[in-house]
Amino acid sequence: MPLTPCDLTSADLDRMLVLNNAAVPKVNDLSGPALERLMEWASVVSGARGEDGTLLGFVLALPPGLPYESENYRWVCGRRETFLYVDRVVVASDARGRGVGRALYRTVMRAAAVHHRRDARVICEVNERPPNPGSMAFHKALGFRPIGRVDYGTGAKAVRFLECRHA
Repeated sequence: MPLTPCDLTSADLDRMLVLNNAAVPKVNDLSGPALERLMEWASVVSGARGEDGTLLGFVLALPPGLPYESENYRWVCGRRETFLYVDRVVVASDARGRGVGRALYRTVMRAAAVHHRRDARVICEVNERPPNPGSMAFHKALGFRPIGRVDYGTGAKAVRFLECRHA
């Protein structure tokens, strides 16, 4: 399936919101204003479109130092000075397994290499509770390695932080 990488704008917001909220609990649900704020903060706001122009997936990667209240983002900021934090990568359920996620991550890796030449780090987290073994295997295949874990308590999420470095 040919994919067309693309930068995204507020015109893509509605489709991004549908994709994001269909992926819960793998990502947290968002309102339109919250997604717009993340897009404004992000260093990478990229998507992949199919042949018909339909947005098949997107990625938002954040730099350090933002006033973002995410506990996961704050965990990373407390441990690394330079990074791109993949706040979310979402792929439409009918497009999974077709290279969309890999294409989105290539965009983030290139951006990290350009902005942090000597210390290019891409960091994300994957849910351990609820479990997301597919995502864990996907990230491992891309070269991500564990750097930490946070358990938010019984009945709450537990996440594993992963990092991919390119010197």
